[in-house]
Amino acid sequence: MRNFERFGRILVPMITPFHKDDQSVDYRTARKVARYLKEHNLCDSIIVAGTTGEFHSLTKEERIRLFAEIKDETKNELPLIAGVGAVSTKEVIEYTQEAERLGYDAVMVVTPYYCKPEQEGIFEHYKLIAQSTQLPVMVYNIPLFTGVNLAPETLAKLASIDNIFAVKDEAGINPLQTTDYVLATKGEIPVYSGDDTMVLQVLLQGGVGVVSGGSHVVGDLMRRSIESFLEGNVETARKTFLSMYELFVAFKGEGRTNPTSLVKAAFELVSNLPTSMPRLPLKPATKLELERLKNALRKLGKL
Repeated sequence: MRNFERFGRILVPMITPFHKDDQSVDYRTARKVARYLKEHNLCDSIIVAGTTGEFHSLTKEERIRLFAEIKDETKNELPLIAGVGAVSTKEVIEYTQEAERLGYDAVMVVTPYYCKPEQEGIFEHYKLIAQSTQLPVMVYNIPLFTGVNLAPETLAKLASIDNIFAVKDEAGINPLQTTDYVLATKGEIPVYSGDDTMVLQVLLQGGVGVVSGGSHVVGDLMRRSIESFLEGNVETARKTFLSMYELFVAFKGEGRTNPTSLVKAAFELVSNLPTSMPRLPLKPATKLELERLKNALRKLGKL
């Protein structure tokens, strides 16, 4: 298996704060968010400009400045992974090279979205990106958002590329895809769950950890659940996971597909940092959604 220990078991896709008046990026608060995650030991690595970081709504200039601000804030205190996903291979390579120049430790690349490429196009996409950098590359599969699924056979081909070090999988309709990935790659490529609610199932199938938006507020509990499972204390792992489950359900809100707004609201409630404003077209949490979040957080002793 490729070396993933450098990045750890819990990777948090850090939220991107926006000012409430004009929805511009609040870089000052972003630095405080990164500092909070580090000082409260909520994660092993931070992903900057992932899905929960609303990379899709950032301009190129905003994304690169965000990379720079968070790197300057955290220095080398914990690994940083740059979310460099974009529709075109050319643009991803540009982001990747900026991340490498800034001293990032790895990049995460979501499968190309909207254009719905063939599997061979996906393979070539990742191959060219990996060849453009010395950084480790994490493959990110989230078919519910991108419209394409990374086939196990394609990941097996990507395993021949040395600096592709892991895959984040949020398979959605196929809860057994981790098993397919492990078998197809002969266990060579570590698999991270992309869904908080699937973390124990993914570990059971041979996964190594989670990319967890919920760990903005329950990273301590997520760590206890994962470590208990790996130590063979399955009952503690299960009970700890169940304690978080109401919060994970609350993140789904009133029929939302994207939980980002509710993760941001929960983090603001716990940290008292002004982070709850998403950028349109995402909308803030409703009063009902906020009450559900508060109830779940109170039961966890977070409020």
